[in-house]
Amino acid sequence: MKNERIRGHLDSLVLSVLNAGPAHGYEVVSELRRRSGGDFDLPEGTVYPALHRLEGQGLLASEWEPAGGRRRRTYTITAAGRRHLSAATSEWRRFSASIDAVLGGAS
Repeated sequence: MKNERIRGHLDSLVLSVLNAGPAHGYEVVSELRRRSGGDFDLPEGTVYPALHRLEGQGLLASEWEPAGGRRRRTYTITAAGRRHLSAATSEWRRFSASIDAVLGGAS
Protein backbone atom coordinates (compact mmCIF):
# COMPACT_ATOMS: atom_id res chain seq x y z
CA MET A 1 0.00 0.00 0.00
CA LYS A 2 1.32 3.41 -0.89
CA ASN A 3 2.38 5.56 2.06
CA GLU A 4 0.60 8.55 0.50
CA ARG A 5 -2.73 6.97 1.44
CA ILE A 6 -1.76 7.07 5.10
CA ARG A 7 -1.23 10.82 4.98
CA GLY A 8 -3.89 12.49 7.09
CA HIS A 9 -4.39 9.32 9.13
CA LEU A 10 -0.93 8.80 10.60
CA ASP A 11 -1.67 10.68 13.81
CA SER A 12 -4.72 8.52 14.53
CA LEU A 13 -2.78 5.35 13.74
CA VAL A 14 0.05 6.33 16.09
CA LEU A 15 -2.40 7.26 18.85
CA SER A 16 -4.15 3.93 18.40
CA VAL A 17 -0.90 2.01 18.83
CA LEU A 18 -0.04 3.99 21.97
CA ASN A 19 -3.55 3.56 23.33
CA ALA A 20 -2.53 -0.05 23.98
CA GLY A 21 0.33 1.11 26.21
CA PRO A 22 3.56 3.10 26.29
CA ALA A 23 6.14 2.40 23.59
CA HIS A 24 9.29 3.84 22.10
CA GLY A 25 9.40 5.00 18.50
CA TYR A 26 10.70 1.80 16.95
CA GLU A 27 8.00 -0.20 18.76
CA VAL A 28 5.38 2.11 17.23
CA VAL A 29 6.84 1.54 13.75
CA SER A 30 6.89 -2.24 14.31
CA GLU A 31 3.36 -2.34 15.69
CA LEU A 32 1.98 -0.35 12.75
CA ARG A 33 3.62 -2.87 10.42
CA ARG A 34 2.33 -5.84 12.43
CA ARG A 35 -1.25 -4.58 12.77
CA SER A 36 -1.47 -3.78 9.07
CA GLY A 37 -0.09 -7.12 7.95
CA GLY A 38 2.95 -5.33 6.55
CA ASP A 39 1.00 -2.74 4.54
CA PHE A 40 2.10 0.13 6.77
CA ASP A 41 5.86 -0.39 6.56
CA LEU A 42 6.73 3.19 7.38
CA PRO A 43 10.24 4.57 7.76
CA GLU A 44 11.19 5.87 11.18
CA GLY A 45 11.67 9.27 9.55
CA THR A 46 7.90 9.38 9.00
CA VAL A 47 6.81 8.21 12.44
CA TYR A 48 9.22 10.14 14.68
CA PRO A 49 8.10 13.57 13.45
CA ALA A 50 4.49 12.50 14.10
CA LEU A 51 5.41 11.48 17.65
CA HIS A 52 7.06 14.86 18.27
CA ARG A 53 4.12 16.74 16.73
CA LEU A 54 1.57 14.81 18.82
CA GLU A 55 3.60 15.47 21.95
CA GLY A 56 3.72 19.18 21.10
CA GLN A 57 -0.08 19.15 20.79
CA GLY A 58 -0.41 17.57 24.24
CA LEU A 59 -1.79 14.30 22.84
CA LEU A 60 1.29 12.33 23.94
CA ALA A 61 3.74 12.58 26.80
CA SER A 62 7.24 11.15 26.81
CA GLU A 63 10.05 10.33 29.15
CA TRP A 64 13.58 9.06 28.76
CA GLU A 65 14.26 5.54 30.01
CA PRO A 66 17.51 3.59 30.24
CA ALA A 67 17.82 0.68 27.82
CA GLY A 68 20.96 -1.41 27.59
CA GLY A 69 23.34 1.34 28.64
CA ARG A 70 21.58 3.88 26.42
CA ARG A 71 18.50 6.02 26.77
CA ARG A 72 15.36 5.91 24.68
CA ARG A 73 12.23 8.02 24.70
CA THR A 74 9.02 6.23 25.59
CA TYR A 75 5.70 7.76 24.56
CA THR A 76 2.37 7.53 26.39
CA ILE A 77 -1.03 8.71 25.19
CA THR A 78 -2.59 11.45 27.34
CA ALA A 79 -6.25 11.91 28.26
CA ALA A 80 -6.48 14.56 25.52
CA GLY A 81 -4.94 12.03 23.12
CA ARG A 82 -7.59 9.45 24.02
CA ARG A 83 -10.36 11.98 23.39
CA HIS A 84 -8.77 12.94 20.07
CA LEU A 85 -8.45 9.27 19.08
CA SER A 86 -12.08 8.59 19.98
CA ALA A 87 -13.30 11.48 17.84
CA ALA A 88 -11.00 10.53 14.94
CA THR A 89 -12.15 6.90 15.12
CA SER A 90 -15.82 7.92 14.99
CA GLU A 91 -15.14 10.23 12.06
CA TRP A 92 -13.21 7.48 10.22
CA ARG A 93 -16.02 4.96 10.72
CA ARG A 94 -18.59 7.38 9.27
CA PHE A 95 -16.31 8.21 6.34
CA SER A 96 -15.45 4.57 5.69
CA ALA A 97 -19.12 3.53 5.76
CA SER A 98 -19.93 6.26 3.24
CA ILE A 99 -17.12 5.17 0.93
CA ASP A 100 -18.24 1.53 1.23
CA ALA A 101 -21.81 2.53 0.41
CA VAL A 102 -20.70 4.33 -2.75
CA LEU A 103 -18.17 1.76 -3.92
CA GLY A 104 -20.39 -1.18 -3.00
CA GLY A 105 -23.21 0.29 -5.07
CA ALA A 106 -21.09 0.72 -8.21
CA SER A 107 -21.95 -1.44 -11.19
